[in-house]
Amino acid sequence: MKLNILAHSLRVIFTGGMTVGMGLMVNTAHADDKVERVEVTGSSIKGIAAQSASPITVIKTEALARAGITTASEALQTISANQTQFTASNNVGASKTSGPSADLRGLGANKTLVLLNGRRVANSAFDGTSVDLSIIPIAALDRIEVLRDGASAIYGTDAIGGVINFITKRSVTGLTVTAEGSTPTHSGGGQEGRFNITGGFGDLDKDGFNLFGVADYHSQQSLLAKDRSFTDQGGVRPDLGISSTSGNTFPANFYDPTADLSGNPYAATGCNPPNTFAKGAICRYNTQTQIGIVPKTYEFSFLGKGTLKLDDNNKLGFEYLHSESNIRTTVAQDLLAGGGSDYFVPNTSKYFPGNGITPAVAGLSGDPISVNYRGISTGPRINDTVSKQDRALFTVDGTVFDWDYKGGVSYTESNAADRLLAGYINNDAARIALENGTLNPFGAQAAADTGVPSSLTIEGPYEYARTKATSVDFTISRAIADLPAGPLGFALGTSYRHEEANYNVDYDISTIVNSTGTSDAKSAAGRRDVSAIFTEFQIPILPTLEAQLAVRYDKYSDVGGTTNPKIAFRWVPLKEILFRGSFSTGFRAPSLYELNDPNSKTFTANPYDDPVLCPGGNVAAGGVSARDCGQQFYKLQGGNKDLRPETSKSYTFGTVIEPVKDVTVSADYYNITIKNQISTLYEGDIFADPVKYASEFVRNADGSLDYISNTNLNLGGVKTSGVDLGLNWRIPTTDFGTFNLSLDGTYVNTYKYQSEQGGEWFQNAGVYANGQPYFRWRHTAGINWKLADWSALFQQSYESGYKDDNTAAIPGYDDHKVPSWTHYNLSGTYSGIKNLTLTAGVKNIFNTNPPATNTTANFQIGYDPRYTDPLGRVLFLRATYKFL
Repeated sequence: MKLNILAHSLRVIFTGGMTVGMGLMVNTAHADDKVERVEVTGSSIKGIAAQSASPITVIKTEALARAGITTASEALQTISANQTQFTASNNVGASKTSGPSADLRGLGANKTLVLLNGRRVANSAFDGTSVDLSIIPIAALDRIEVLRDGASAIYGTDAIGGVINFITKRSVTGLTVTAEGSTPTHSGGGQEGRFNITGGFGDLDKDGFNLFGVADYHSQQSLLAKDRSFTDQGGVRPDLGISSTSGNTFPANFYDPTADLSGNPYAATGCNPPNTFAKGAICRYNTQTQIGIVPKTYEFSFLGKGTLKLDDNNKLGFEYLHSESNIRTTVAQDLLAGGGSDYFVPNTSKYFPGNGITPAVAGLSGDPISVNYRGISTGPRINDTVSKQDRALFTVDGTVFDWDYKGGVSYTESNAADRLLAGYINNDAARIALENGTLNPFGAQAAADTGVPSSLTIEGPYEYARTKATSVDFTISRAIADLPAGPLGFALGTSYRHEEANYNVDYDISTIVNSTGTSDAKSAAGRRDVSAIFTEFQIPILPTLEAQLAVRYDKYSDVGGTTNPKIAFRWVPLKEILFRGSFSTGFRAPSLYELNDPNSKTFTANPYDDPVLCPGGNVAAGGVSARDCGQQFYKLQGGNKDLRPETSKSYTFGTVIEPVKDVTVSADYYNITIKNQISTLYEGDIFADPVKYASEFVRNADGSLDYISNTNLNLGGVKTSGVDLGLNWRIPTTDFGTFNLSLDGTYVNTYKYQSEQGGEWFQNAGVYANGQPYFRWRHTAGINWKLADWSALFQQSYESGYKDDNTAAIPGYDDHKVPSWTHYNLSGTYSGIKNLTLTAGVKNIFNTNPPATNTTANFQIGYDPRYTDPLGRVLFLRATYKFL
């Protein structure tokens, strides 16, 4: 296809090299000049890079290096449309550990499609609905393209909130080595190190081939809650109205069923301070002082890419991606949750109250008493998750008989295993030790029983997951007609994908260690076939007006078929102004994980009061304080084979203008509606409205709460709208160098959510709701400077404040506001030494702590790890050397 372009193109550049594609280039009817055509994210037809009718943010990895950003997760945190994201810290206190993931528009990581060179990569094995961003080696990339528009008509499932396309370098020659280290100025941990090596040979244009590889290693040390001032108080935060503590303590609380008496032998003397304290006749334990707020991580990735030119127009390609990660989390000591029938101490035990070791308690019947025990002497629970992912891809692309074509065959596999490393208690062995009088749940062990607690611990892998996918795709495109306004572009394609997933549980371990989150789980598996056919037209209506029409049909062997169209336009009435807009429908098929994840019991993330036996924290008739008040109850979690696909409708409309030379401004409105959202009910909502959710409470024969049901469901809808704003001002070069000022921001006008189909709509913009905050405004602003061999970047990141969670707050704290969070980064780069580039900088210059929040939904108290960083001020140094 031969094209002319209007000799003007506008871009917004921010934070030192990130660009928002403006699309001011226009096709004209008379085309004799050859213009390089490339594949643009969001289209199957090759075109000019600035032609897109949809808003695309382009992040150049060279700019990321200057800013000290070396991970895909960090890079995407600078995108304002990325509301919050799953981080490694979110794994603390959770099973099925997975790596960091993106979340465009705040719709969930499962609605953001992640691609590598335009094709899918494996989702996390344990999550099954999102891509672990740590698998992407930044050193191998040329750029990151973020399509801030729905794209199911082009890519199929998952592309509701947008598309993130990681694009590797076209070719590499020579050898480059990079080393980087960073350290917080506060002590305690969190130090990071990174080393990567890139090498390649063969000039693609001269030799007809290129082969290169990138190996990257990254590690981060753990950081404990006790080492930061905003987390060292654990779950006891009077300033936030929080007292998130556990009734599973040491010394243990007891319940005598015969006498209907609960208490603690050491409550009168203060329990075991400072972390265990008395509350009436029982003790409470501050578990959050014992956790690690940043896990210890190790990551390795390798990407190899080979390209062979068959002739000037056709080539073969091969890519291989391998990644490994190890995430090690630390939480409070293991527990034995009795509450009435599980763990008993008989009066024959020397540790029974009043038998000479443990203080006597008046009113005991003398019958066995159940205990709620915390294994302080066994140490904190340490969990290790090892994940491995592989993708092999063979491609062919080129031009034959004026048709552009591309095809590929790929195989992806993702494996993950959770392993108990330390601190976990064999519940069956502990039950026997309590009954035979060799385990003291109330105090120090007798001399003869000294080694008993440590003998109760158990180690080893307890759950595994593996997903595999084999896919084939082929697309052809060309100009099929010459219209008065220009050539009519056309594309036709098809794809096929076979998916398999296996979720295996070590039943022996899961049945004797209740705190793994796999209690009662049974192994499960699923598989399916996905086929699709799609077409696209690029229609020049006028020399200044172009339309995109696309439609795709996908057929799933397990959940049926769906057809999704898209229509978009791009109008350039003047060379200084552009208008663009789109309408599309989208869908997301339930993942094999969401359908088949084994149902299992785990503890709730937060402590709650049984709404029947301890309403409002007050023990009711038949209630037991140590069992029913302020407890982490069991919840049933897992997949649901009856899930239906999510569907969506998206609208966008935007403009880009250049009011004066070297100043560009963009504004893009988006509006997204989703139906049948797949998720789980927020556990806090279930306990907050026990009448509405009465069917979710499953009780034992004595009326005590067995568990709440919290499996995957098709909930109600989501409606969100807002505006993305971009600003770039390139100041004319002076004797002091070149300056560039920029801003990328997103304003959320509305975010409405239904917790059930046909239910009430809740406005969540500027509010913490449904388990996460929704910011009204986020932005990244930057000043970039360059003079000869020197360059520098000063960057500001901002998130507006919001109404807090408040569900755990005591009266008087039920209208808490989380303040806004602003932090600044500064970096400088020097490249005046031959083949050597040095970068040094400071992240969070003013050492600003994360804003205080009273949510307890993240297993982290006092701050939210999804959009803040607990490390504080961090110094970093990076060196890159290129060998000739």
